[in-house]
Amino acid sequence: MFSRLRPLGVVGLGVGGVVVGYLAGNHKTVAHNSWTTNFKPTTPWDWNWDRRDPSSLIEPTTKPDGTLNKSALKKNETDDEKTERATCKATRYILLVRHGQYNLDGATDKERTLTQLGEEQARLTGERLNELDLPITRLVYSTMTRATQTAQIMMKHMKQQIDTVETSDLLREGAPIPPEPPLGGWKPERHFFADGARIEAAFRSYMHRAPPSQTTDSYEVIVCHANVIRYIVCRALQFVPEGWLRMSLHNGSVTMLVIRPDGRVSIRQLGECGHMPPNKLSLT
Repeated sequence: MFSRLRPLGVVGLGVGGVVVGYLAGNHKTVAHNSWTTNFKPTTPWDWNWDRRDPSSLIEPTTKPDGTLNKSALKKNETDDEKTERATCKATRYILLVRHGQYNLDGATDKERTLTQLGEEQARLTGERLNELDLPITRLVYSTMTRATQTAQIMMKHMKQQIDTVETSDLLREGAPIPPEPPLGGWKPERHFFADGARIEAAFRSYMHRAPPSQTTDSYEVIVCHANVIRYIVCRALQFVPEGWLRMSLHNGSVTMLVIRPDGRVSIRQLGECGHMPPNKLSLT
């Protein structure tokens, strides 16, 4: 009986081999090595996210109603000249520094001063920026006490000639947007309604490509708060902004964002705190 089935088995194996060979050959050109092959982004990069692309800076030659815009025509420039005049040429390096540890028991902002550890963290961060020897020309800090103290201590340990030192209420701590996934107890919507618009205004004010008149790269420091920094990072990288609470930042840590002339944004470092010894780290 087995001798009679043997030829059928051979035939079956032969046919199976042909089928497998055919299928393998037929699918060679469509095989995917990984799930990212031929992947299309769910949300393409918005190159004009800061509304500073040349197309947004050149005055149009026609008005919305289709009539000629005489003021634009009077400039007597070619299209190439207009584009050159409106094109960014320099890169901005923005260092976002979180304030040092502070007194959580303070009833008001004035009482929420830096602890002794917080002062040491500010000193260490200032020394770190000094060691990097970056040509920092601008420093902006939040008007809240802990951020103000941090910035002032840092500057004492930085040898850079900082041309511009500013304060900003826009950078004060707050609740930028309801986080996803939610965390902790319920928070009244009014907090997000008020703080969110302000922190978004901070992002739009400080996160943008360099003006066309700037010809050399610039380094700027912004001293503020964890929620503000995390929200700015999400917005700058065009991640979902409600994901801001998915990351943590140590006190005195440094986050660096790089904004290229073409509108590309990258993150050089996030919450860098390697300049501090382990016993100086905190997350308050």
